[in-house]
Amino acid sequence: MAADLGDLAAFVAVAEAGGFRDGARASGMSASGLSEAVRRLEKKLGVRLLNRTTRSVAPTEAGTRLLERLTPALSEVEAALDVVNGYRDRPMGTLRLNVPVSAARLVLPRIVPPFLAAYPDIRLDVIAEDSFVDVLAAGCDAGIRYDERLEQDMIAVPIGPREQRFATAASPAYLDQHGRPKHPRDLLDHACICGRFASGTMTAWEFERDGDIVRVDPSGPLIVRVGAATDLAVDAAVASVGIITLFEDWLRPHLDSGALEPVLEPWWPRFSGPLLYYPGRRYLPAPLRAFVDFIGMQRRSR
Repeated sequence: MAADLGDLAAFVAVAEAGGFRDGARASGMSASGLSEAVRRLEKKLGVRLLNRTTRSVAPTEAGTRLLERLTPALSEVEAALDVVNGYRDRPMGTLRLNVPVSAARLVLPRIVPPFLAAYPDIRLDVIAEDSFVDVLAAGCDAGIRYDERLEQDMIAVPIGPREQRFATAASPAYLDQHGRPKHPRDLLDHACICGRFASGTMTAWEFERDGDIVRVDPSGPLIVRVGAATDLAVDAAVASVGIITLFEDWLRPHLDSGALEPVLEPWWPRFSGPLLYYPGRRYLPAPLRAFVDFIGMQRRSR
């Protein structure tokens, strides 16, 4: 009772996505094509694999057992086929990256255009979010993070600048009216533009000078979601709403133009640059291998 490999892949796409429409977006197939493939597979196997309602699609017990066995098997098939891809003159396929919004804004613009020009047969799918996710469970090949706390069996390589700073700034008009802080604790007496992570945690403001570390929890009239609403925070700072702390590279155009003025610059903390991380498998998908090699060449050419 041999089942068609395409039908099996369609079932996995729908089951993992929790619906035909989401499965279609993830797989690149049409929702109707997935539906027909699943019906064909169920008929051939003689058992219902998915419970369908108007609101959701979920595997039956039989479907769950099949999914548990199929997922690693299909991954092995994909890896085996990709080994052949490595023998092509030009790698092809889709590379899915999960990255923080800051990396999409500050790191990837210098890498993506020349990479796609060098590998025209590769399609890059970038998911930008600031929630820490399991990149493999999210269907991605690799991710970018700003620390080295990685999951087991993951490999990390530097990508982008190796050192960055957090900058604190405000508009000259705001500082003329409210005064210029001399010490980080002076921020407690100022209107500050604060950030909140998706988890609900507020971002702490940390400063460092000659080994002296100061953390403050300022308040102010505006709180924004980290990543998703960062541009709103920057625009508000330029409009004299308050003081902002953010990646120096993000604020640099406004600092250079004079729209924002540095605040407490001797206290700006430095931190390590981002890392590209991916599973430590023997055979990497050809698009990922090309991307890893490309950023390695960029790093060596500097």
